[in-house]
Amino acid sequence: MATLPNPLPTLATDPSGRSLGLQLPPGRLVDMSYDGFWHEPLLWYAEKAATPGTWKALGASAARAGLLPVLVDAGGSGDGVEGWVLLPGETSYPGDHDAEDVLAEYWEEETEDGDIDEEIEPFGSEWPGLAPAPALSADPDTRAAQIADALGGDRESGVEEAHLALVPARRSADIPAAIGWTGPVNYEADVARMCAVLRSWEDRFGIRVVALGLDTLVVSVAAPPATREEAEAVAAEHFAFCPDNVLQGERDTLRAYAKDLVGQPVWTFWWD
Repeated sequence: MATLPNPLPTLATDPSGRSLGLQLPPGRLVDMSYDGFWHEPLLWYAEKAATPGTWKALGASAARAGLLPVLVDAGGSGDGVEGWVLLPGETSYPGDHDAEDVLAEYWEEETEDGDIDEEIEPFGSEWPGLAPAPALSADPDTRAAQIADALGGDRESGVEEAHLALVPARRSADIPAAIGWTGPVNYEADVARMCAVLRSWEDRFGIRVVALGLDTLVVSVAAPPATREEAEAVAAEHFAFCPDNVLQGERDTLRAYAKDLVGQPVWTFWWD
């Protein structure tokens, strides 16, 4: 996939990142993919767990250096992040995909049998289209820092052990593709298609990719839906993007799931 120049190799000889304008804590470079060593580091992550304020302290300066912050769940695998299955060589470029086409394809695949009509009401088997963009209720980067602080201080958030990572990516929505993340592999083998959806959400809802686990994705939301109608339209996109959120969650219908989206500043997705 097309990428910006990668600043991470600099950290091999300058672990503090001073030459990049950074003051990094002790950390590790990850250059191992499932297929073997990658030709350059995929990400850097801090050895110690993140604490409130970590994201804000490093996020802006890292972005100026061409690196974007994300929390990685080092507690979700016995080998930490090094135990993740990363396949950057199997990942396409998010910009080569259209978000609505991707979501429409997912929707049609999930609804074609007609056995979940009640679960997806008020919609039917025909893709309902993209939800309109609500008004921003917060600055997207400020909201991301707030959610990162909450995740870093709460092990019951779904992120067992959050460590700050830095990834060379063009935009936050591209982070999963930039590292070849395979969290949704049982649903979608090319995560760049899902990143195309994340790009659309970034544009419409001010999302930022805040955390990644083995099979979990957490995004902050600066423009959440404000009404039930808006929330149901967003819920339809969530269902297409991650059916498990609805069908295997506590709210097992789209209408019930949508109620929790009104004003919600964070969205979490999990794939079985």
